[in-house]
Amino acid sequence: MINKLVSKLDFENYEDYYSNFNIKVPENFNFAFDIVDAMAEKKPDKTAMVWCNDKGDEKNISFGEMKYYSNKAANLLKTLGIKKGDRIMLILKRRFEFWYTLLAIHKLGAIAIPATHLLTSKDIIYRCNAAGIKMIISVAEDEVVSHINGSKSGSPTLETFVAVNGRADGWYNFDEELEKASADFTRPDGDEGTKNGDTMLLYFTSGTTGMPKMVLHDFTYPLGHINTAKYWQCVQDDGLHLTVSDTGWMKSMWGKIYGQWICGSAVFTYDHEKFNAREMLEVIVKYKVTTFCAPPTIYRFLIKEDLTQYDLSSLTHCSIAGEPLNPEVYNQFYKATGLKLAEGYGQTELTLAVANFPWMEPKPGSMGKPAPGYDADIVDEEGNSCEVGEEGQIVIRTNRRTPLGMFCGYFKDEDLKKEVWHDDMYFTGDMAWRDEDGYFWFVGRADDVIKSSGYRIGPFEVESALIEHPAVLECAITAVPDPDRGQIVKASVILAKGYVGSDALVKELQDHVKRVTAPYKYPRVIEFVTELPKTISGKIRRVEIRQTDMEKK
Repeated sequence: MINKLVSKLDFENYEDYYSNFNIKVPENFNFAFDIVDAMAEKKPDKTAMVWCNDKGDEKNISFGEMKYYSNKAANLLKTLGIKKGDRIMLILKRRFEFWYTLLAIHKLGAIAIPATHLLTSKDIIYRCNAAGIKMIISVAEDEVVSHINGSKSGSPTLETFVAVNGRADGWYNFDEELEKASADFTRPDGDEGTKNGDTMLLYFTSGTTGMPKMVLHDFTYPLGHINTAKYWQCVQDDGLHLTVSDTGWMKSMWGKIYGQWICGSAVFTYDHEKFNAREMLEVIVKYKVTTFCAPPTIYRFLIKEDLTQYDLSSLTHCSIAGEPLNPEVYNQFYKATGLKLAEGYGQTELTLAVANFPWMEPKPGSMGKPAPGYDADIVDEEGNSCEVGEEGQIVIRTNRRTPLGMFCGYFKDEDLKKEVWHDDMYFTGDMAWRDEDGYFWFVGRADDVIKSSGYRIGPFEVESALIEHPAVLECAITAVPDPDRGQIVKASVILAKGYVGSDALVKELQDHVKRVTAPYKYPRVIEFVTELPKTISGKIRRVEIRQTDMEKK
């Protein structure tokens, strides 16, 4: 399918790739019809997904079956009153039914809102009222169903509930209703058909600095992930790609469906309740996964295992995203496997904006260079491009073009869009600097950067220094007000097993940071904690640490 969408696939170097890669956008593109159903017609037996769970169940699903079941799901949803533009929340973890349902929603022209099973009733009420959600399709697990049922009275737009892989009182049973539905579904046309500019996805951001925002993506969004899959994850035709992500996170759209299927790769889904590094390695070996993508946290656990005990020869490429990569993790993984981790950067609002591509030598800790279509820059507070080595905010310049797959706006909040996207620039809120070779280096969120005695200190590099010490399992760097320096660096540290907090260990950690990075960046305050405040997507909420510190004063 990719040959019909891309004018050139092979490039001599990064400069050739950045300048000449181009995607041909079809009129009224709909991923479900134009990629999945088209593949089903051409190669019905081609594997679309290999699915297994931690209970020993497994399933191999072809593109022909994806078309068959998504057609049935589309007819089911239509019978239940879903029409173009309706908003549906999907809480389906890693169940294979997610893919049937998502494709069905695309076929109907409705709007999918994938969400995590970790939402409480309060979280669900907020999302339902903010987005006007009409239906929830969810795994039939007691705790999840209880939270959804608890949200009903506070969510007046909610009308219908569908239970997957089990039953729930008063809910439709997905399996039973799907069985009754017809497998024939005709592509809608006219006003009922989808247009490129129609909203396809609504995603709530992780909310690291405030209430989650409602990000809108249109029907061209999947095309933006050709870059993601082909040139960053380096998926292969008839390969098997694993991105570690629950379907509630935007990372699943990056790595578990769109770009991978356009490029002809099957996706591997490991449906597990709790991450275990040994079990993850075992399924990679058993199913011969060819390409792998995961957040840094996963790699931190993987490198603690004896990787020589696992035959990882099927792996040809590994990528990393979600949070900045500590160089220590890169170096240890490379030493154990011979594979160079390719870091990438983007946001819920974007597709892959900056990354390490095949023609580049990765620099451990760098997010790489701008992706084709993205006029990414680093600017100072006046909006001027920063010099080499100068810290500033990452922006996407849109005066010449808007990147394919970039968000359309925030649902019912034009003012919020104007706050971050003005003067032909989208302000990411992320701080970075650029080296003499054009590589971007992450510093931290703009709100998290510490200003101490005239110095600007990014949390990430101090955290990277601390994490190298064997006593540190996890840490977060924040600012503490100081009358003399303005702000000083504070480290909230979770200790590794076998270590106990003490004044001596505080001094040892401070000296370690002074040796590893610039001395002025060391944490003058170290607090040993048992947990760090995080969003439901697992990202550290430094803003909450700062607020707690202020309340203590």
